[in-house]
Amino acid sequence: MSENKKSDVNEKLAKIRHSTAHIMAQAVVKLFPGTKTAIGPSIENGFYYDFLLPRPITAEDLPAIEAEMKKIIDSRQDFIRLTFNRKDALMLFSREQFKTELINEFPEDEEITVYENHDSDGSVEWGDLCRGPHVANTREINSSAFRLQSIAGAYWRGDEKRPMLTRIYGTAWETPKDLKAHLAFLEEIEKRDHRRVGKEMDLFSTHEEAGAGLIYWHPNGGRMRVAIEDFWRKEHYRNGYEILFTPHIGKSWLWETSGHLGFYRENMYSPMEIDNQNYFIKPMNCPFHLLIYNNKGHSYRDLPLRWAELGTVYRYERSGVLHGLLRVRGFTQDDAHIICTPQQMESEIREVLRFSLNIWKVFGFKEMKAYLATKPESSVGEQKKWDDALESLRRAIEAEGLPYEIDEGGGAFYGPKIDIKIKDALGREWQMSTIQFDFNEPELFNLTFVDTDGQHKRPYMIHRALFGSLERFFGVLIEHFGGAFPVWIAPEQTAVIPVSEAFNGYAQKVAEELRTLTNEVHNLRITAELNDDRLNAKIRICQTRKIPYMLVVGQKEADEGTVSIRLRDGRQLPAMKIEEFASYLIEKINSRSLEL
Repeated sequence: MSENKKSDVNEKLAKIRHSTAHIMAQAVVKLFPGTKTAIGPSIENGFYYDFLLPRPITAEDLPAIEAEMKKIIDSRQDFIRLTFNRKDALMLFSREQFKTELINEFPEDEEITVYENHDSDGSVEWGDLCRGPHVANTREINSSAFRLQSIAGAYWRGDEKRPMLTRIYGTAWETPKDLKAHLAFLEEIEKRDHRRVGKEMDLFSTHEEAGAGLIYWHPNGGRMRVAIEDFWRKEHYRNGYEILFTPHIGKSWLWETSGHLGFYRENMYSPMEIDNQNYFIKPMNCPFHLLIYNNKGHSYRDLPLRWAELGTVYRYERSGVLHGLLRVRGFTQDDAHIICTPQQMESEIREVLRFSLNIWKVFGFKEMKAYLATKPESSVGEQKKWDDALESLRRAIEAEGLPYEIDEGGGAFYGPKIDIKIKDALGREWQMSTIQFDFNEPELFNLTFVDTDGQHKRPYMIHRALFGSLERFFGVLIEHFGGAFPVWIAPEQTAVIPVSEAFNGYAQKVAEELRTLTNEVHNLRITAELNDDRLNAKIRICQTRKIPYMLVVGQKEADEGTVSIRLRDGRQLPAMKIEEFASYLIEKINSRSLEL
């Protein structure tokens, strides 16, 4: 589909969804007299409307609202656009506290638009303060192509000090077929939800009673994290990085110098007093890396320096935005800082971009897009530095053949950046890697190097977060694979399942031999399923645990020294000798294969 056609479709859907939001409000006001209405926009894949209701409602009320909406749609009401001055608009909405607040914010002389729903006889059925646009008539909305989905609380204008409203979410499409496809997509999202899969596979947990937004990694999740971290370290060493470890707290001087106390204070936790001085738990790793740089003098011959750290940091997030692994208060950032000469800048940018893309491909992410963020209105640093850095970022993106968009004004105040977004198996886009120039901190910490002319000069610094954080990356990874992980990072690689209790001994022997044969590659998790369950029950349980390989053994396998291999998706491989399967397993792990 061409971009123009996509735009036309999106515009049509936005009108349908916005109009459906108005119809929902019309239905709610009729069903619940005394309701006060707030706002109801279209959003991606749907719409919502906020209400102050005379009584709480639940999901059990949604079918009645849907039924009333269908009546409104089928009555073929016109959407009529009217204009008012502020005085008349205030009179029209005198009983609507949220509308009057919005109207009072309009300039005195600005035209205010209202959309009314008129019945076939011209009578007014409903009116709402709105800029539009809307469909011309409700017949343009298919009464079988929308669905009310959920109810949530939302503070008026996002302010915790304002009234708590009831928000009803819905989705609307052009045809019932489109709606059905979307609902199926949502079901797949629900099945892959990292919180659900994490619980089913015993990967991690959170404990509100001990502190919200903090992650507890269970043995299964811990095994996966170790495999990921081992790979991360190996690749960093292979690509010329050194790995640092830095403290978790620092004196207030450090955060004052870095600017965090000035620009980031609301996301930092309260200080602790040690030896009559304030210490803060770190929200970022970068100031510590700069102290290490300044620990001794540097020459141009030392540069570039590529320093990386898996450093756990802590940032305050409001409880309402915390979300499993994806939005947390404590996380391990896979941070790196590259300190280089101005002449090395462009080649380093290309190298770090190449490195980032290669890592993502190993984990099975093939669709990636860059967003080039330019200078914001408020910034520091010379214009030439901004121009040179931005051009280096652009050329690096183009050299890798990566599609990209310009994010106008989206850079940090201290430098331009590249944000890399990836698409998962369901086509959802996630913002992950960031490559960020920094003209500020080298200045604040007085970083210098001795150049070829013997003069002390200021180096350039590049921040780079590849995964962003291990926690968020792990959440995305769970949803991308739906828990069916590649064998090299799976928490359990193989289960040996005897067909009956008589073959428990052979099952144990197979498991022990496989552990011995594969021990030099990884400390693989290979279990013998020796409980009293029947064979089919054991297979179902192992499939629930999403174990890649299930080795079924009975009399024939014991006699021949072989295993029958069943994959977690139900397929089967030819029978193999124990040593042959061990080699097969090692090859899959060493190649980091995405296929079984």
